[in-house]
Amino acid sequence: MNREQEAFDTMTEELIENEKSLILLNDDHNTFDYVIKTLVEVCDHTYEQAETCAWITHFKGKCAIKHGTFEELKPYYDAMLDHQLYVTIQ
Repeated sequence: MNREQEAFDTMTEELIENEKSLILLNDDHNTFDYVIKTLVEVCDHTYEQAETCAWITHFKGKCAIKHGTFEELKPYYDAMLDHQLYVTIQ
């Protein structure tokens, strides 16, 4: 393997390791309409995308709603918490 390929592989590995997901967690307090509205407003989801995430969260207990670095996801994390939705960054 040449140096360029090694450098590319190292950069790719670092990017993958830095990739995080903002995970919406299920709760028994918020309505579907509220969760959908919040995903549209905070995460710039389409209505259909937000509805799908709400249903996945309901049935599976969690759903990845945004991907990026920790620094990119932190403002979304804070905003979702401000809207009383349970989220985590993994």
